[in-house]
Amino acid sequence: MSQLTHINAAGEAHMVDVSAKTESVREARAEAFVLMHADTLQMIIDGSHHKGDVFATARIAGIQAAKRTWELIPLCHPLLLSKVEVTLTADVARQRVRIESLCRLTGKTGVEMEALTAASVAALTIYDMCKAVQKDISIEHCRLLSKSGGKSGNFRAADHD
Repeated sequence: MSQLTHINAAGEAHMVDVSAKTESVREARAEAFVLMHADTLQMIIDGSHHKGDVFATARIAGIQAAKRTWELIPLCHPLLLSKVEVTLTADVARQRVRIESLCRLTGKTGVEMEALTAASVAALTIYDMCKAVQKDISIEHCRLLSKSGGKSGNFRAADHD
């Protein structure tokens, strides 16, 4: 296993110095799933939820969260993101919503945490908006799908369902 870069020689947590790194286009994608009853999902699809457009609110929350990741996750760098996209797809057959986030920038550090934060907060927003209708909504795995750019190279997760 490689040396953890957020730990200094004394074993203390610190923010990594990226000033010597070369700027490159960096991109990351993440996904999360929100499982719910068929009638709850149908309410979202129909737009009949009493709190309004659940997908629009979750999309905005995910974008906003990506932009503020550095305030939420210790030791993350504040990043000037050039693109944040959050896509929500209703999967009626599996009674779930799939959330996919994409974050991109030209910079000296990656955007994996931003993509993961966007997907996570979008999922939490769906839960928050729908908890009055259904308490046992489940947020399933949030995972990194891919990353590109930077010294560590590219990553692509194994195929998912």
